[in-house]
Amino acid sequence: MPQRYRSEIRDSEVRNLLQKVKKNDFGLYLKRIRLNKVRAFSGETIDLEFPVTALIGTNGGGKSTILGAAAIAHKAIRPALFFPKSSLGDKTMANWSIGYEIVDAGKILHRSARFLRSKWARDDLVDRPVLYFGIQRTVPAGERKDFKRFATFKYKFHGSRLGLDKAVQEQVSRIIGKDISHFQEADISSTSNAKKFYVGGDGTIEYSEFHFGAGESSVIRMVSAIEAAPENALVLIEEIENGLHPVAVRKMVEYLIDVATRRSIQSIFTTHSDYALEPLPPEAIWSSIDGRAEQGRVSIEALRAITGRIDERMAVFVEDSFAKEWVESIIRNNIPEQMEEIGVYAVSGDARAHSIHLSHCNNPAISDKLKSICILDGDSSKEEDVQSGIIKLPGGGPEAEVFNFVREHIENESMKLTVAMHLPPDKEGRVQQVVKEVASANRDPHLLFSQVGEKAWLTAANLVSSAFIALWLAGNKEGTARISNFIRENLPVMKA
Repeated sequence: MPQRYRSEIRDSEVRNLLQKVKKNDFGLYLKRIRLNKVRAFSGETIDLEFPVTALIGTNGGGKSTILGAAAIAHKAIRPALFFPKSSLGDKTMANWSIGYEIVDAGKILHRSARFLRSKWARDDLVDRPVLYFGIQRTVPAGERKDFKRFATFKYKFHGSRLGLDKAVQEQVSRIIGKDISHFQEADISSTSNAKKFYVGGDGTIEYSEFHFGAGESSVIRMVSAIEAAPENALVLIEEIENGLHPVAVRKMVEYLIDVATRRSIQSIFTTHSDYALEPLPPEAIWSSIDGRAEQGRVSIEALRAITGRIDERMAVFVEDSFAKEWVESIIRNNIPEQMEEIGVYAVSGDARAHSIHLSHCNNPAISDKLKSICILDGDSSKEEDVQSGIIKLPGGGPEAEVFNFVREHIENESMKLTVAMHLPPDKEGRVQQVVKEVASANRDPHLLFSQVGEKAWLTAANLVSSAFIALWLAGNKEGTARISNFIRENLPVMKA
């Protein structure tokens, strides 16, 4: 299991923003969207509980529909930008309806948008600045029509060139990991719709925006616009990861959280990238799956499994990343020859794993080509139902079950644990001591392995957890066999 990403945004900052939204203390804020009827959605509600919201899903799943629904609650956005009406094939737009709850200075306003008599009717629109960054933002400067006139030595620029705003320099540098203190912007508003054309450099050489990376240019433009926007503005971004390195994607999302804290700016973005989700709490993530909207952390990989868009023969839905690591280790240990045929997917919580599995089984279009089972944590309130493909992991909470087994046998297993954690044998005594210390002081079982790692020479938490799981597997043949046999028995027979 890869080591969990550690965001530069403090947990306390995330908690404060969650509380601020909960208390309706965010100034002007879009708090709820009800998709009564629009495209594939019917009767779905999206609660925006965090000021930075990620919309994830497979292609055609409905991410852009939710983004568009958020947009047209506001006077600044024309509905046709997101929901154009064609005379060819768009008769089903009749009776589309969206409801909103918008917080304005602590008061909740109820608004709606309805498609009636071939046009949108929106009541008492909210006058709020909205910044929309579509896919076109990453088109290279050399391919943009409004920049063509600059791509020649004959063009003479007579306007002004200024250095970038200090706040823009600082934020862009953090996102892309590059010093842009010598970058400049040229005012081209009299000759182009773009208004700004950028010039890069390092103080010795300079170059035009034609030679920027697409991601570099889009980040500068987005950050410049966001920093110039008034407080309580709404930012909408299509596919935030476009043109960006994974590290820059994370940093861009962290920037949006930072600007929510500094200036009460709300952001909503669509993405196909797991990296964009890492800095966010589960409340900030909404997945869109064939007309259904569900809240909570789920990987893009899991979404593909939920919709049957993978090549494996079986999908195993579990509650979280540790359960995923545990089940994968059982498969690797007991049925390695079928490892590549089975995918294990963490989907945030027992209720969600349970409902996704049952929904999967009840959809022949998916279940006929991809078998599904559900393995819940031992302390789940859901009941085991072997006939329906649902069982539980041994013990109570997974982390506590694995940790406590090793702790109970630490006198005999400390050397194996030390070596499995990639530590030298002479550290055995300290490893044994650390396990006992953590067992005595721990309050949250989810932190057990990171706490052991921190005390044991900063060993990575994923290395610690895999070492503990290996010892649990070796000492629990019966429990391991029960899980692996259940998986094997449910694996579809390959067709000749």
